[in-house]
Amino acid sequence: MQTIVQQQKAWFKEGHTKSYSFRKEQLLTMKKMLSTFEKPILEALKFDLSKSEYEAYASEIAFLKSEIDHHLKQLKSWMEPQKVKAPLTHTGSKNFIMKEPYGTVLIIAPWNYPVQLALAPVIGAVAAGNTVIIKPSELTPTVSWVLKKMIEQYFPPAFIAVVEGDKEVTQELLDQPLDYIFFTGSVPVGRIIMEKAAKRLIPVTLELGGKSPAIVHKDASIDLAAKRIVWGKFTNAGQTCIAPDYLYVHHEVKAELMKSLQAYIQEFYSSNPLNNEEYTRIVNKAHFDRVAAYLDSGTIVSGGAVNERNQKIEPTILDQVSWQDPVMQEEIFGPILPILTYDSLEEVTGQITEKPKPLALYYFGESEEDQQEILSSISFGGGCINDTLYHIINPHLPFGGVGESGIGSYHGQASFDTFSHSKSITKQTTKFDQSFRYPGSSLGLSIMKRIFG
Repeated sequence: MQTIVQQQKAWFKEGHTKSYSFRKEQLLTMKKMLSTFEKPILEALKFDLSKSEYEAYASEIAFLKSEIDHHLKQLKSWMEPQKVKAPLTHTGSKNFIMKEPYGTVLIIAPWNYPVQLALAPVIGAVAAGNTVIIKPSELTPTVSWVLKKMIEQYFPPAFIAVVEGDKEVTQELLDQPLDYIFFTGSVPVGRIIMEKAAKRLIPVTLELGGKSPAIVHKDASIDLAAKRIVWGKFTNAGQTCIAPDYLYVHHEVKAELMKSLQAYIQEFYSSNPLNNEEYTRIVNKAHFDRVAAYLDSGTIVSGGAVNERNQKIEPTILDQVSWQDPVMQEEIFGPILPILTYDSLEEVTGQITEKPKPLALYYFGESEEDQQEILSSISFGGGCINDTLYHIINPHLPFGGVGESGIGSYHGQASFDTFSHSKSITKQTTKFDQSFRYPGSSLGLSIMKRIFG
């Protein structure tokens, strides 16, 4: 670890990453790499997670290519110094903000979207002119192996390196004199990352999670809400940090919504999802056992079957659930959707705001007044009105959490800014001098009072 970090820091100091032409070339190379390794990536995702080719391509490869294209289109303008205004005290000066790379960045990736969430931050780090060390998840070893092979084929280790291994390897990496740490994963591990980083005062971005609610009000388009909730919840078998974790539904439309939810589960995943080759499995036995235990909460309305050998759990709807049930105590991260019923939006906002701030929130309803009430009264990372997940694929929207759901953001320009230090510069004139600023100026005090009041 020490050798890799030293090698990257030395290479960075030589200035290789600074120019626009270099950064542009690396982004183009990364896009070429994704096309060349498309088949091995898809096969690895199928082997480790049983992801269908459609889901794997859409959520991993296509997302990354879109992100690269956006960076290529905007990078030159992002790199230019940003001119800013100046007060009267700075008359004659030029003031601007320079974006400079931090240096050597560590990116710790999770297992649920092991290609996208490993490389999306890399795109921003490279665009900003950093060198990068990637630590993939050991829970998706085939994907990790492919990531290592393709990075080694296209990039020198002094620029981008992949380090495989378990949590001991991560701990060793965190002991190195890094310049920035970007972590995607659970809240408990995020606390550990931040504690380790604090010892060296290393800046961090933490993309965590939490229990993200979906709310369906009585004036919602019920059938469309059900369709979009089923898609957002059960994509990747619910193993998505911004998946709707639980559902609040107004009592007047509950029966209609439940009927539509069940219909779309069958439409998307067949009447026997456990035998559907396109349906993703739970990543390992430990996570399977943890999620399956939640099936004892509430009453199973739909689904509930499991296949322990294949580590698959049917898309499941739970009714008669309370905040005291185990399924409501932590992020589910699996294909189980608990249903809570409410009478008024005030009841919903009151209960949600008592809990840790969620990474995402999804509200379904037509009244703009009610929409604004939800947006202004509940703090959350980001979300959608009348949809789920879709905010994450707009490169113009920063993605990140708040409170326990995360620190910092990325995607699009937010990625470039995250991996760049904003260096403020005042370029002072030498053609004249403001004498009032110096001790002994007879008019200094009166001038300052006129300027500042």
